Amino acid sequence: MTTVDQRRRTTPPAPRRRSRRDEILGIAVGLFASRGYHGVSMDDIGSAAGVTGPALYHHFAGKEAMLVAALIPVSESLLRGGRERVARHPDDAEAALADLIDFHVDFALANPAVIALHLHELDRLPEDPRRQIRKLQRLYVEEWVGVLSRVRPELPAPEARVLAHAAFGLMNSTPFLGGEVDRVCRAALLRDATIHALTGH
Repeated sequence: MTTVDQRRRTTPPAPRRRSRRDEILGIAVGLFASRGYHGVSMDDIGSAAGVTGPALYHHFAGKEAMLVAALIPVSESLLRGGRERVARHPDDAEAALADLIDFHVDFALANPAVIALHLHELDRLPEDPRRQIRKLQRLYVEEWVGVLSRVRPELPAPEARVLAHAAFGLMNSTPFLGGEVDRVCRAALLRDATIHALTGH
């Protein structure tokens, strides 16, 4: 017989409810991605979020702060997730590479607006957060380079790095993909194209 305590231990925790700040940030990211950073005002964001000016500034000092809040946690999450997936397969480089590809494709399909911000708006940031994001990105790339060098030991690290960046170009194409193909098929196509680009088969 299952006790109450056992049920408490086995029941997964409820998903965290998005805070009002998270909701506003998501709206801002969508507007920045669709209109461009300079094409969006704080009033536009407040109007879309149903928030008055003073309430909006309670959460963010301005558009620049929103951009920082959108991009730095994403870069941190990618690095953390990439390292976790590599660590799952210490003795199987091909499995590690497949896991990395699955991880990034899932991210890219779920976050096309954030990818668009990375591609087009990163240079809007002040030097310090921009350097922090660039460093996180470099560390994430090196996770891929390390795995790819194990899969293809004949490749010098600089060449593996070129292929890793090419793979990101494929996977990060999601902001430009229409809805003609369903998500499952898009994920499969992106995975297949990426593994072929990296391994040649």
